[in-house]
Amino acid sequence: MTSKGVAAGVAAVLSLAAAQAFAQGAGTAAGTGMSATATGAADNGVFDLLVGTYTGSGKSEGIYVYRFDASTGAITRLSSAQTVNPSYLVVSRDRQHVYAVNELPGDNGPASQRGGISAFRFDPPSGQLTFVNRVSSDGNDPAYLALSPDGRYLLTANYSVASNPGGSFAVFPLEGDRVDPSVLTVHHDGSGPVKGRQDNSHVHSTVFSPDGRYLFAQDLGADKIYSYRYTPDGSRGLFGPTESRYTLVKPGSGPRHLIFDQAAKHAYLTTEMNASVSVYDYDDGKLTLRQTLSMAAPGFKGKVGGSAIHLSPDGRFLYATNRGDANEILTYAVDPSDGHLKLLDRRSSLGKSPREFAIDPTGRWLIVGNQDSDSVYFFRRNPDTGELASDPKRLEIGSPVDFKFVSPS
Repeated sequence: MTSKGVAAGVAAVLSLAAAQAFAQGAGTAAGTGMSATATGAADNGVFDLLVGTYTGSGKSEGIYVYRFDASTGAITRLSSAQTVNPSYLVVSRDRQHVYAVNELPGDNGPASQRGGISAFRFDPPSGQLTFVNRVSSDGNDPAYLALSPDGRYLLTANYSVASNPGGSFAVFPLEGDRVDPSVLTVHHDGSGPVKGRQDNSHVHSTVFSPDGRYLFAQDLGADKIYSYRYTPDGSRGLFGPTESRYTLVKPGSGPRHLIFDQAAKHAYLTTEMNASVSVYDYDDGKLTLRQTLSMAAPGFKGKVGGSAIHLSPDGRFLYATNRGDANEILTYAVDPSDGHLKLLDRRSSLGKSPREFAIDPTGRWLIVGNQDSDSVYFFRRNPDTGELASDPKRLEIGSPVDFKFVSPS
């Protein structure tokens, strides 16, 4: 949640992408946010960088597109598209479409106001976005988007539902350039021990398994990872609960983001309220907890807020952000034998509320947005050691949140 949203007790959250193509949606490649069709992008190191923002402060107008050169770190603004609170983005596999949440009501809107999902045509060579249409998210505060592995459906995680307190996820058919109204909305019941934060269900992200057969819905309010079978042939309904139905997470922790490694043997989870990273073994729709590490430094007494999590393109390092009073990026080494993590470094994000970040497809840069400081920092990254340089480049953007890389050619 935004720090203001926590104080106001209003749900306004989001998360960032998974490491696998199917885990994050059919439009992204493993761990990068890069278009899966951008096979030649790493050769010349030039990408389109899409940035989603919050627009309520008046400092931002929506989605921004930049041309980014990973060899030099040079960045040039190409275009922008006006839309309300596009705090999470996803790009189609063919790079021709961009979908954004319209996170409403947000901190200041009426509780009855529904969120939205907006569709845009995208021209990668020019970086131009063209609005197509918008539909209701069938809930409040949509926080995440995922494309089904076959590209037929777009899913969103609605953090809250005003008329029926508790979160949901909704499923939207994709037809040509358009996103159609939802054909399925799944509500969760439940709560957790933290009053004011876990009084109801709060679905924070929806992530497909690497093989595309399962969907995992991270529920911050209920401290559960719900699991569903995806059966697009309709033989068991479009989405149906698995036999186990869910994986319990430590009470009061608030699960937020889930990603998979490239081998589909391990999954990694951030929890928001106690700021931890957990390692799971993964097998055919089942998650088994193997390790949990606190993000907070020993003796740290301030507020925490676990947020985004991503693997490096080669899978050797994992990064996560901790907000609250910490405002840090943590670097972990991944043990190739069992997927376990070892903390290597913690570095200031140089601002407030590092909600999301991304690693460019070449692995040479980590880009983090400080939502409450209107700044984006480009940290040069050592692909061999995972280390982030201490002299990042700065870009000023109003309330930056989400980042996606796309090959322009």
